Amino acid sequence: MPDAVCLGELLIDFVPTITGTSLVDAPAFKKAPGGAPANVAVGLSRLGATAAFMGKVGDDAFGHFLADTLAAYGVDVGPLRFTDKARTALAFVSLRADGDREFMFYRHPSADMLFAAEDVDVDLIRRAKLLHFGSIGMIDEPCRSAALLAVTAAQDAGLLISYDPNLRLALWPDAEAAKAGMMLAWPKADIIKVSEEELEFLTGVSDPVRAGRGLWHNQLRLLIVTCGAKGCFYLTREFEGEVAGLPATAVDATGAGDAFVAGLLQGILADPRVIDDEARLKDLCRFANATGAVATMERGAIPALPKRERVLSFLKQHDDR
Repeated sequence: MPDAVCLGELLIDFVPTITGTSLVDAPAFKKAPGGAPANVAVGLSRLGATAAFMGKVGDDAFGHFLADTLAAYGVDVGPLRFTDKARTALAFVSLRADGDREFMFYRHPSADMLFAAEDVDVDLIRRAKLLHFGSIGMIDEPCRSAALLAVTAAQDAGLLISYDPNLRLALWPDAEAAKAGMMLAWPKADIIKVSEEELEFLTGVSDPVRAGRGLWHNQLRLLIVTCGAKGCFYLTREFEGEVAGLPATAVDATGAGDAFVAGLLQGILADPRVIDDEARLKDLCRFANATGAVATMERGAIPALPKRERVLSFLKQHDDR
């Protein structure tokens, strides 16, 4: 049985073959498997945990390519569903010269949006240790109800609930709908990873710790605020602090946040008590920072997710300096 079930979108990222260009100016694109929850599933598998992916893709060439890719990385794709009612989602992603990423999505609708309550493998969820999901599934029905059903099943079975309120504003009707949808799942999570930009979007507060405490709730055990290359902040019921990032020669930041999540969750799966031990939690955050940093050194999301040995080697290089 898998340690973790990752629920949500699975899609094709088309990434420019050169860095520092807009989608308009990109000369060519490289096909790369992606989708935040799928990235986390592969990241966990690469780091030695076991993971299953639950979602829906089109019964088309891209959908089968994605299923085969996840399986090749050791992810259980038994709960992945196929549909002939819509095609697999596509996203064109570029890293512009100013460092900002640019997204263009093709999902009107896409297969992942059609994931419904009857597609949820409740028995598989009950046998896992952790459920991870993101906010993209909160945008539309029927996938919103399906995600909430999966969360309820996980809570009833005593699983840890991990949530990534991943902001893709272009996919929402407007900013207020995005805030409401992202917050819909917030109170249900034990572990939340949010970027500093996303947290400021939700709260209007620029200080990560103050903003995080403002959204604290009784079920929450760990809130991580990622700050890109600068590192991350951690907040628990008892303590809070900051862990500096590690320098890397970045070529593509796509999937770096998901790599961080995988680096974090693998440690929590190994021993959930790490959340309550500040010294060990800081070490785990540093490992997660390193996992995210290494993932920026290659193009694409899933192809760049590192194995444990690569992360440890990267950490040792910095320890020796």
